Amino acid sequence: MISGGVIYAIISIPIGIIIGYFIRKYIAEAKIQSAEEEAKKIRETAARETESKQREIILEAKEEAHRIKEEIDREVQKRRSELQRLENRLMHKEEALDKKAEILERKEQSVRDKENYLNNLEKELNVLKMKETEILEQISKFTEKEAKEFLFKQVEEELEHEFAKLIKEKETKAKEEAEKNAREIISLAIQRCAAEHVAETTISVVSLPNDEMKGRIIGREGRNIRTLENLTGIDLIIDDTPEAVVISGFDPIRREIARIALEKLIMDGRIHPARIEEMVEKARNELEAHIKEVGEQATFDTGVHGLHPELIKLLGRLKYRTSYGQNVLQHSLEVAHLAGIMASELGVDVNLAKRGGLLHDIGKAVDHEVEGPHIKIGVDLARKYGESQKVIHCIEAHHGDTEFNSLEAVLVSAADAISAARPGARRETLETYIKRLEELEKIAYSYKGVETAYAIQAGREIRVIVEADIIDDAAASKVARDLSKDIEENLDYPGQIKVVVTREIRSIEYAKYSGKQGLVSGSLF
Repeated sequence: MISGGVIYAIISIPIGIIIGYFIRKYIAEAKIQSAEEEAKKIRETAARETESKQREIILEAKEEAHRIKEEIDREVQKRRSELQRLENRLMHKEEALDKKAEILERKEQSVRDKENYLNNLEKELNVLKMKETEILEQISKFTEKEAKEFLFKQVEEELEHEFAKLIKEKETKAKEEAEKNAREIISLAIQRCAAEHVAETTISVVSLPNDEMKGRIIGREGRNIRTLENLTGIDLIIDDTPEAVVISGFDPIRREIARIALEKLIMDGRIHPARIEEMVEKARNELEAHIKEVGEQATFDTGVHGLHPELIKLLGRLKYRTSYGQNVLQHSLEVAHLAGIMASELGVDVNLAKRGGLLHDIGKAVDHEVEGPHIKIGVDLARKYGESQKVIHCIEAHHGDTEFNSLEAVLVSAADAISAARPGARRETLETYIKRLEELEKIAYSYKGVETAYAIQAGREIRVIVEADIIDDAAASKVARDLSKDIEENLDYPGQIKVVVTREIRSIEYAKYSGKQGLVSGSLF
């Protein structure tokens, strides 16, 4: 049986729950109402602040709009003023143009009036000229055509004389200036290029320790000398010359190999065919190495780089090649230095001038083996081994056979002439020397009015004396100019030839002895 306390507890729990629910509900409603009132206050406060901000923003916007409007009004006023100023300026210009147009119209009318007046005058002048011509023809008994021809002929003769004098003066002045500048550049180049006057020629005589060595060189029944000649392609001349053997051969390289081999055999003392073969092979190898070293040294001395190895070898071969007694390698080095110095003074390509000068005679390295002139051989070699067209042109034109198309080619040609023409640089045979002098004088005597001609200074100068009653001063200048051109075209010579034409008048009288006074001589002018 359930007790009363339990029943009370059971009844009181639901009631407590219900009371608690209504209490919480009341409290929650009170809080909600308070929150709504608070939110309402916040909304009202926010609305008031928003309205205030809106009024401030609207006020600022109005002020900004008013400021912008004032600026625009000021700009518009400024533009209107500028437009008004430009309009006034244009109006003034238009008025000025109207005035100028009016003045031009008046001037144009004046020009037309003058033109009509001049046309009338021209017609009157033509009529007067025709009358004057008729009168002159009647007086002079010449037609107009004949008179013109007569006057033209007279004027032509006078002008020819004046032109000859003027040409002489201008040529003299130009030559003086050109010669002065050229002398300065050439003298500077020669001073800076200190080369020997005469280069050493290829040795062709081998000294022997004694005459008994000749027999050992010849060998039994001549087998030693035949072996040496067959291996080297040269001839050994063993004659009565004491303690010397002459080596004779067309190819300078072979001759040098024979010389080296023979000297080695003489020093060794063992001379027989097998030893000769060994020494010739050693001499050939040594010479090839030496040729390469000489070629490399030549490129180093001139500062020319990038040459093909075969061209370097050919440069070395030039050491054993001579031309008119002048060593071709030394000549090429000198030409390279001279051309480079002159190119530097003139402000052109120094490297090209040096390269062209060093290679200009490269064809002479193999002209004993290849048919044709050394210029053509050199051009072919340079083209084969990849040289530029400018360098090839320097080689091709250094004797003047081809027209120059670059200043560097002209300098190479000039340097070649300077190197070859210096006193003592080359040796000539007596026959060649006499022949050149005779040809010089023959060309001079071919001119009308030449009385005497003398070739002097070893053919570097020709002096011509003309007849004074046939050749005047202007014509003498023309003779000198034409003679120099003929020499350039008809003679082949190194350097330059000076042409001097002399014209003089001599008046000679004789005073005869009368017995009262001594002999009185005439005057010489």
